[in-house]
Amino acid sequence: MSETALKTTPLTEAHVALGARMVPFAGYSMPVQYPMGVMAEHLWTREHCGIFDVSHMGQARLTGVSPLSAFEEVVPGDYIGLKAGKQKYSVLLNRQGGIIDDLMAGRPTSADGTPDDGLFVVVNGACKDNDFKVIDDELAGQVESRRLEDRALIAVQGPEAAAVVNGLVPETTSMVFMDIRSLKGLETDLIVSRSGYTGEDGYEISVPAGEAARVWTLLLADERVRPIGLGARDSLRLEAGLPLYGHDLDETVSPVEAGLTFAINKNRREQRDFPGAARIVKELAEGPARTKVCLRVLEGAPAREGAEVADEAGAVIGVVTSGGYSPCLKAGIALAFVPPAFKAEGTKLKVIVRGKAQACEVVASPFVPHRYVRKV
Repeated sequence: MSETALKTTPLTEAHVALGARMVPFAGYSMPVQYPMGVMAEHLWTREHCGIFDVSHMGQARLTGVSPLSAFEEVVPGDYIGLKAGKQKYSVLLNRQGGIIDDLMAGRPTSADGTPDDGLFVVVNGACKDNDFKVIDDELAGQVESRRLEDRALIAVQGPEAAAVVNGLVPETTSMVFMDIRSLKGLETDLIVSRSGYTGEDGYEISVPAGEAARVWTLLLADERVRPIGLGARDSLRLEAGLPLYGHDLDETVSPVEAGLTFAINKNRREQRDFPGAARIVKELAEGPARTKVCLRVLEGAPAREGAEVADEAGAVIGVVTSGGYSPCLKAGIALAFVPPAFKAEGTKLKVIVRGKAQACEVVASPFVPHRYVRKV
């Protein structure tokens, strides 16, 4: 896609004014970094609070007579049992059990605890057109999907994120991980979830497009807050062991292979009434042919996507799907797919970087501990 054809978000002018380096991403012109640089942005988010423009993501409302049960026809999660005020991570599946996209879907409640109609869904920017077509096609006549093209999305992440957001929107103080609410705050209409894509505590705030620049500026007025680009967003999610669609997930990868079995609820496994259930239930019982592992590179340069993974004898057994340098661990880290025989923590392997075999080791996920705030 040419530069002139790229879409913009309601915050594009704000990014340019802050000196951001803009790059094409998911069909949009997006900030990859600001003047402080990717490394500093990454560490600032781990230590303080970073804000991210994620307005390229797809937001939608699913309504109808029974949108919760209808949604279960395309995902393996228990949405009939989803409590009001909660959201859940899930995966949109094809009929072969492959992942069309991963997503968040929740039931926001208003200030008095009344649930909104239906589901509020957020999907990946590069996949959103196809995702909503799949939902419309598969759930035709059951669900009305309304894309919220008139809203922006801002992620506020880091150990000081709660103090920043709670100070501006006091109603968010009592929220815990995966809570979602519709609120009147910052002089506008908000949909706020306590979630994110960094492994840190934080919030994602959906705002009307016309209010996005004002809210962004208001957040940046706090000295604890810095703007963060796509570069640090990627290194943060990698340290947190979180998959990126189109890299670690695609339509050939099942949720079992990807280590996302937590998204397949027990009752759904028993009912086997979701797309690709035969394959997925079989993999749950017998194990998949390949599985995602976390690798720490013990010597040499970081392994990037596409690098081959070999056993200690040098036989190629797998491939890196995401890789890079961890600013917190000061080492190369990667996500890769290998046969299950090599998935145990401590297994010694090799990654092939620029034709050279480098030692690496299977380690626990995540690389850096998650710091989500859960209900005690």
